[in-house]
Amino acid sequence: MNTTAPNRDEVLTELTGPGQDHELIPGSVFGRPCLRFKNAPPTLRDLFSDTQSDELFLVYENERLTFNETYKRASELAMLMVEKYHIQPGERVAISMRNYPEWILAFMATTSIGAIAVAMNALWQPDEMAYGLNDSGAKLLFADAERMQRLAEVRDQVAIETIAVRTAGDAHSVALDDLLQQLRASGRPIAMPTQAPQPEDDATLLYTSGSTGHPKGVASCHVNIISALMSWELDQLTGAKLLGDDLPVPEHPPATLLAVPLFHATGSHAVYLASYRHQRKLVSMYKWDAAEAAELIEKERITSFIAPAAMTGDLVNEASRTNRDLSSLATVGGGGAPRAPEQVRNIEATFAKALPSTGWGMTETNAIGTGIGGMDYLDRPASSGRCSAVLELKVIDAQGNALPAGERGELIIRGTSVFRGYWNRPDANADTFVDESWMRTGDVAYLDADGYLFIVDRIKDLVIRGGENIGCGEVEAALLEHPLIQEASVYAIPDERLGEAVGATIYAEASVDETDLNTFLASRLAKFKIPAYLWQSEAPLPRTASGKILKRQLREESINSLGVQAAG
Repeated sequence: MNTTAPNRDEVLTELTGPGQDHELIPGSVFGRPCLRFKNAPPTLRDLFSDTQSDELFLVYENERLTFNETYKRASELAMLMVEKYHIQPGERVAISMRNYPEWILAFMATTSIGAIAVAMNALWQPDEMAYGLNDSGAKLLFADAERMQRLAEVRDQVAIETIAVRTAGDAHSVALDDLLQQLRASGRPIAMPTQAPQPEDDATLLYTSGSTGHPKGVASCHVNIISALMSWELDQLTGAKLLGDDLPVPEHPPATLLAVPLFHATGSHAVYLASYRHQRKLVSMYKWDAAEAAELIEKERITSFIAPAAMTGDLVNEASRTNRDLSSLATVGGGGAPRAPEQVRNIEATFAKALPSTGWGMTETNAIGTGIGGMDYLDRPASSGRCSAVLELKVIDAQGNALPAGERGELIIRGTSVFRGYWNRPDANADTFVDESWMRTGDVAYLDADGYLFIVDRIKDLVIRGGENIGCGEVEAALLEHPLIQEASVYAIPDERLGEAVGATIYAEASVDETDLNTFLASRLAKFKIPAYLWQSEAPLPRTASGKILKRQLREESINSLGVQAAG
């Protein structure tokens, strides 16, 4: 009798075989050959409609909505959009607000009628808002009070109809509450309009935050997004089957904390949209606060938490500081920024049952790519995991040749969840797509012999010191191994002799002696990779809403400080 435990490939073959819920079949998206889930909902509209129930769905402060109530309210907005604003399939509807329930309702309504939801960065300042609205060509905007105030400063640059959310309307907008009051007073039955999307119609436009110039709009269709959701489900089923009898029986109904912004693919996809088929309660926060998050996890019996490394670190520190009962947490997932290996181990040590997980993905891949969790992750804390079943990975050299396992090069990707292209940017598309199907990620990486992905750096995130290429990520990882250092950012400092030198900004629990640090790094890095310039911050390093450290800002501040010192 063969008692050998199945491996991942065997389990995936079983779960994606004929007759299975996650059966994979050959197909295409945008004319690009790929694998597709045979039984996936065709569109987001179908996803929303098929998952209606009396189970609790949305929780925001004292507000609570079931899946049925959420769908009905989204249908109200959809009726308003079609009948009052005459939104047609393919037209863009922008959403700019905090993580209010109305964000989700507007998204459901927009995508259900075949329009494209433009998920605007809520941190954008007035000029950035004007750019995003004009670039997308949005016909209608849902905005809360803070975004309405910013928009008022650039009204002369933007011509758009606006629905004011949780605030009064003005000369250029109508309050959503007033519109809904009128609709309900009419006594008309509420139903989702018949106007509907097709599977390969664009559903979303999310803007990436590039290091230079204006952000680019990432256009993804319904199949792209739903494939990502189904891929996560498949990964979870695979993990559960590999655990077998060791899989713990859930003590609490599925519930997740929405702590990251909905305009980011992690928030919109991995946290929000993935909740429908799981019938998972979604508890939304107005903004990130570790103490409040711990309180909500205890009160609402949250079972999963997905957030960038910085937020996870905050929660680990809060859990260590307080006596709150966070035992309901079963998974602590990551995304947006890599975790330090020590933080990976701290998650297991801090929470009673939760094991860490993470993955690599991009807005352009609808947040999927690779995944890793549990003991697999604890054994390989520097890895981003193995490839999704609906995607393919390859590492290439500068000439485009595939590299063998262990060799570093540019990571490229193709498959079902890869976006259509950048909005109105044929130049960027030409630079991004190889042979019309493979997408350049801009990441330097390698795959080991077992198919685990290791992200080494960004291609443009290098220090070129005297002709030697130094990966900033490698130096950051070494710094983060120091027991006192919690955050680190490494960048190039102009150097008259060498061209560039290594600079770093760190945030630590206490002041770090630079001589001791250099001794510590000497056993981990070649001498020329050790930072020649070091700045110690007294506060956590500044980050984008998606959790990425604002490296460009830190570099500019560091260079300016050197200039001031030199002048003095």
